[in-house]
Amino acid sequence: MKLTEDMLKGFAEEKIEFVKRSGLKVLDAKAGYVRCLMPAEGNGNHFGTMYAGAMFTLAEIPGGVMALACFEPGKYVPLLKNMSIKYLKPAKGDITFETLLAKDEINRIASDAQENGKADFILTGELKDSEGNVVAVTEGLYQVRSSI
Repeated sequence: MKLTEDMLKGFAEEKIEFVKRSGLKVLDAKAGYVRCLMPAEGNGNHFGTMYAGAMFTLAEIPGGVMALACFEPGKYVPLLKNMSIKYLKPAKGDITFETLLAKDEINRIASDAQENGKADFILTGELKDSEGNVVAVTEGLYQVRSSI
């Protein structure tokens, strides 16, 4: 069964209590493309900008959403193996993050997972403020694993 965009949004926004409390919203979710938003409200720090942990969460969650959008739900589960984030400037206001996964890479991951029961993949992206300024860049190493 393929998950609809509403199902993907519900999973990302409601299933993990920390994410739910943060107010993270999935704006777009489909195979090969995910875009999310972290609201400034409730996610501030002592400096008056967005808390680094909220920014990390914004960059991390799309990997799971991407895996659920691209690969058979129930057959594979996503997990994060490693993530690096480089904070470039203070993040003021709501922040968005988007990431892409090419069709040939989706096919490679599916093939590797079918053959080995797991497959690694990398997602990169930029966190941007409402004016389009890049406030951080990330690279995440994810894995889909057989849940059987």
